[in-house]
Amino acid sequence: MGVKLEVFRMVLYLTFPVAMFWVANQADWFEHNVIQHKRELWPPEKKKKKKEFKDGLRKQREEKLLRAVQHSS
Repeated sequence: MGVKLEVFRMVLYLTFPVAMFWVANQADWFEHNVIQHKRELWPPEKKKKKKEFKDGLRKQREEKLLRAVQHSS
């Protein structure tokens, strides 16, 4: 019984990691389970919000430069 048990254990030890590697590398599975879950947790930002943020940063930079020019004059 000892040899059969060792063979079974060795097959189990080799099969599990190979099976997990195969499952994890399936593109459809990855897209469905990982990417969709990520999008639910952190939805992509809307382009409008990005544009508003960039405009705000640009305005702050321009005001800072304007103040720097006014102080140096």
